Amino acid sequence: GLVPEIHIHWVTPHSCTMVSFSLLASAGMLGVAAAASVAKPPAPPAPPSPQPIVPPITPPACGAGETPVKVFVMMGQSNMLGEGKKTGPGNSLQNAVTNATDPMYTYLWDKATNNWTTSKNVRNVFVMGSGGVDSAITVFNNEFMTGASDTPMAPPGMTAKAKTSIGPELGIGYELGQYTTDPVMMLKSCIGNRALGWDLMPPGTPRSTFTNSKGVTSNYCGYHDYTQEWPTGSSPPTSGGWYAGLQYDGDTQRAAYVLGNLSTFYPTAKCYEVAGFFWWQGDRDSYDAGLSTHYEANLVQLIKQLRIQYSSPKAKFVTASLGQTVQGGTGNGNLILDAMENVANATKYPDFAGNVAAVYTHPLLHTPGASNAHYGGDAYTYMNVGQAMGAAMVKLLQADE
Repeated sequence: GLVPEIHIHWVTPHSCTMVSFSLLASAGMLGVAAAASVAKPPAPPAPPSPQPIVPPITPPACGAGETPVKVFVMMGQSNMLGEGKKTGPGNSLQNAVTNATDPMYTYLWDKATNNWTTSKNVRNVFVMGSGGVDSAITVFNNEFMTGASDTPMAPPGMTAKAKTSIGPELGIGYELGQYTTDPVMMLKSCIGNRALGWDLMPPGTPRSTFTNSKGVTSNYCGYHDYTQEWPTGSSPPTSGGWYAGLQYDGDTQRAAYVLGNLSTFYPTAKCYEVAGFFWWQGDRDSYDAGLSTHYEANLVQLIKQLRIQYSSPKAKFVTASLGQTVQGGTGNGNLILDAMENVANATKYPDFAGNVAAVYTHPLLHTPGASNAHYGGDAYTYMNVGQAMGAAMVKLLQADE
């Protein structure tokens, strides 16, 4: 008689591999074929979540009498990286600090020497690479905080290049330097045009779905999937040149290298503690309704995972919004702004009470501008946002004293 063939299929979330079994049953095995029913096999167990590429980083213990360097890890995309003009006409940093009638950010400029000041305790470190843990590393900053653009010292195997523009780091560094005389390191590891819901996805992020305005539902990636989204009812690719979380893996690995070679980046230092995180990002996600909708869940996972990644469960977290987005509006940008303000809402996230803050940056724009145009390179905007982020971090730190 007819020999029915029963197929069982499932897809593993990490490898995205289709597994198939074929069961052949004879009429004798089934009894009376017309009347018999085949019991459903038990659902296969969920495969384990993919493990992080970069294992948690354990700070070295401080010896007797040693003061740990307070490290603040800075992540995001191009505006965290920094596109504010240092020199030249218009709204450059040098024009701001040397303006004869209305100088700004005067802590960066020494009138007596007519030159940039240098911090005595705040170290400014910036490493960058495109992609994962094996990517080449460029060192843009490795000096005590200053407005000068000098080529930094880079360890063997890294490329050194002077940074001729600024992000929020100088404003952040000022606030941290006012708060403490202890050694401080601002450790920036980031690159432009990266999405939290794709390139910067942290470990542990599960797959999700999104239904667009036309009623079409798509799958969205989880950590280490090889495509950002794919149609429901189909399987994602099992390999590729880029995957969800590749930039997260690379950025945390590059930061881990700095911390593992601490005295190269903070001379004479022997131990450290990660005291906080700064996050300025969201532009890339704002162009996709699904990524914008998932931004809050992804941001919550990022905060939790970074604290695991750096073995710093009590580290503070400060995020800043996209400058063009106005409170009370609609659209993808407002989903991201709402997500940032929600994670700082202690009622919604009690675990984040007193340790997460959000900075609303729209009032801080010096001239009209948007994140995708890097605020026109206006250094005032970058300084204003940096100072606000630094002040928010200090407020969180002071609450523990």
